[in-house]
Amino acid sequence: MADIFYYVALPFAEDDEGSLVAGTAEEFQSASTAIRRAETLSRTSGAIGAVAFTRSGDPMIGEFSDAVILKAFGNVPADLSTL
Repeated sequence: MADIFYYVALPFAEDDEGSLVAGTAEEFQSASTAIRRAETLSRTSGAIGAVAFTRSGDPMIGEFSDAVILKAFGNVPADLSTL
């Protein structure tokens, strides 16, 4: 099976101690839709930012590439691998 591309919007907030917390990821069919949704999520109450990212992989064998940030809004980590 060929690789499948995933496009995701992921919001971020801070907990009571000021630590970064990732919200619920939302998957989309296109990069542009994920980017627009990330921008909207970054402006919601309690959010400090959001990112739109893509990754590809083969779900049949469970192998996926690292996430590639398409666009970031607000205060978000540069390296998503720490989450």
